[in-house]
Amino acid sequence: AQGQFAASDGLCKSFGEGGDGYVPGEGVGAVLLKPLAKAIEDGDQIHGVIRSSAINHGGKTNGYSVPNPVAQAQVIAQALKESGVPARAVSYIEAHGTGTSLGDPIEIAGLSKAFSAQTADTGYCAIGSAKSNIGHCESAAGMAGLSKVLLQMKHQTLVPSLHSQTLNPHIDFEKTPFVVQRELAPWHRPRVAIDGQEREWPRIAGLSSFGAGGSNAHLIIEEYVASARQVVEVSAQKPAIVVLSARDGDRLKEQAAQLRQALDEGSWGQEDLADIAYTLQVGREAMGVRLACVVATLDELRDTLERHSRGEQGIDNLYLGEVKRGNEALEAFTADEDLAKAIEAWVAKGKFHKLLGFWVKGLSFDWEQLHGAHGEPKPRRISLPTYPFARERYWIASEDPGQHTPEPSLNSGEREVIKAFDEDFFLTLIDQVSSDTLTIERALDLAGENLADL
Repeated sequence: AQGQFAASDGLCKSFGEGGDGYVPGEGVGAVLLKPLAKAIEDGDQIHGVIRSSAINHGGKTNGYSVPNPVAQAQVIAQALKESGVPARAVSYIEAHGTGTSLGDPIEIAGLSKAFSAQTADTGYCAIGSAKSNIGHCESAAGMAGLSKVLLQMKHQTLVPSLHSQTLNPHIDFEKTPFVVQRELAPWHRPRVAIDGQEREWPRIAGLSSFGAGGSNAHLIIEEYVASARQVVEVSAQKPAIVVLSARDGDRLKEQAAQLRQALDEGSWGQEDLADIAYTLQVGREAMGVRLACVVATLDELRDTLERHSRGEQGIDNLYLGEVKRGNEALEAFTADEDLAKAIEAWVAKGKFHKLLGFWVKGLSFDWEQLHGAHGEPKPRRISLPTYPFARERYWIASEDPGQHTPEPSLNSGEREVIKAFDEDFFLTLIDQVSSDTLTIERALDLAGENLADL
């Protein structure tokens, strides 16, 4: 504010009349970058493809915050060149767009210079800035713009830049390739004739992020168009294993209710069941309170979750459990070579009830073992309801120094007990389980009792 950088009316008017400063914002964002081939191989949900990126610096200017349109044009031209994408095929620009009287015209001049080197066409590329919606998030501003681009690609929709009903009179948009996006509209794939050949291009966007000190960055981002894939069939002979877990029982019930509601809304069909199961297996953390079920249809999954929500007992193919103290013993069992072979045999023979009986009690299992064997198609990750946090609020209470109770510490006798941890006892249990002398359930009970006595 003291430097007169902030907007006088608290509005960020990207490319709009009367913009006299930026609006500070706060934000945090993250994306997972992965080579495209690897993401496809792993069945990941791909939100977009970075075709190229470029950075440079504007060098010395008339002031710290004065941008250099030549440098901006150069970084955009470099990104276009490295992407192999013709400027005419770019249908959206997520601009830096701080809403300043000086910065916006300079940014449009730089963009126009880069695009006009390839095409003289005008008025074909939408432009906007997330800063008009959420302000300038400083170091997170570029991430905000990237998130906006990816969401527009996902929903195939262009969202409006705000406070630009009347455009900046210092910018003659009719002579530029750009049209300020001032209303919600479908984002169509453009049909463009280049070198005499007309074709439909995917949705492609340019993303600019400029630093106040002269650093410039530009990305070319393209929507991911998945190739036709073979559906992973689910049937009674090859059922799906759906797993859920949470920190406590209430969160698990809420998580099951979320999934059931999503199923009721008709978001997926039977052909998506394998993807649902796979996502819950490999795309979620395994927590302490667990649920697993074996189903062959979406209706069966919906019915199982509904009956569980009513508190019914003895539901077929539904497994419930909690990871309790003594899990060290379970991990010891899992590490045993004979038991590992037994688990492999259960998977091969489809004896999932034994596997899930272990899993709900804390077994760590690599779910990838169930997928992609013998050249079969592999499911992919999809968007599913996320963890239902309790959203409880905790206030820090003032503490009376006179009532402070120090944390208890182990005395020498307790430390000796821990040192005397009976490894022979657990090895005996493993031998008895391997020879079928003792059931897994009874062995786990004994192991837990032993640990509780330490």
